Amino acid sequence: MNYKVAFLIGSESDRKIAETSMDYFKYFNIKLDLLVMSAHRNPKEVSEFSSNARDNGYSILICGAGMAAHLGGAVKANTTLPVIGVPLPGGMMDGLDSLLSTVQMPKGVPVATMSVGKSGAINSAIFCAEVLSLNDEEILSKLDMFKSNGATISA
Repeated sequence: MNYKVAFLIGSESDRKIAETSMDYFKYFNIKLDLLVMSAHRNPKEVSEFSSNARDNGYSILICGAGMAAHLGGAVKANTTLPVIGVPLPGGMMDGLDSLLSTVQMPKGVPVATMSVGKSGAINSAIFCAEVLSLNDEEILSKLDMFKSNGATISA
C-alpha cells in the first residue's frame, strides 16, 4: 500500500527537528508531507486541513509544536484520524511546557504523545510505521529488520 502522513509544525523554526524523522519515513516507505501551520496564527487553515485530511489521502497526522503546543489538540478536534503530538523544545524548562500541553488532552480527544524534540520526531515516524504495519506486510518486514538491527535504520 501507499501511505501518506502529514507532519505539521507550528513554525518554520521547528523544521530542523521535524526533518530528523525524514530518513525514517523513507526507510519505511511512507510518504511524508511537512507543513507549517499554527494553531494560533492560522486556525482556519489548520481546521480546514485536518477536516479534509482523510479525504486527501492521509493516514496519520503528526503535530510538532512548542510552548503552548495547541496544534495537536486543534488538529484532533477536526479529524478522526490518529494524531501524534511531538512536543518541541523552547519555553519553560526547554520543552516541559509543550510536553504538558500536548499530553493533557481532555477525554474523547486523544493525541498520542512522543518525547520532546528530535527523539520524539523520530519516534513519531516509527510509531506511524508500527500502526500502518497492522495492514501492510512490507512495513512489518521493515520493522522486523529495524528491530533486529538494534532499532536503527543504518545497515
